[in-house]
Amino acid sequence: MNTFYIDSLETIDEVAKEFLAHYKNEKVIAFYGEMGVGKTTFIKSLCKNLQVEDTVNSPSFAIVNEYHTPEEDIVYHFDFYRLKEESEAYDMGYEDYLYSGHFCMIEWPEKISSLLPNGRLDLHLTEESDGRRKLTVTKQ
Repeated sequence: MNTFYIDSLETIDEVAKEFLAHYKNEKVIAFYGEMGVGKTTFIKSLCKNLQVEDTVNSPSFAIVNEYHTPEEDIVYHFDFYRLKEESEAYDMGYEDYLYSGHFCMIEWPEKISSLLPNGRLDLHLTEESDGRRKLTVTKQ
């Protein structure tokens, strides 16, 4: 288990860079945290550090967004918040994404908990009393 702290928006890119230095080979990352804690913001910073060329935004309505890097890497960004049942993930072909070998960054993974692959990273974001964000990372 590793822990990272984001002191402010000014330091988020440094933390994303450090995170990727530790975990660049980990392709499936499940982001846990309350609404508004900064999951999407951290994913945007990770994508920036991966040199994603596309505009990164929350896929709340699309469920999944696909981004590309200059090296032809693909990053899939999921937001399962609106799923009512796990079976909806089957309808979108979640397996094709999660087992593609490309980066998969998943917001609201608890909505598909039994479908998540072993070997993923679980990243828990919490807000500290001083406003900092604490990132706790464990390998599953």
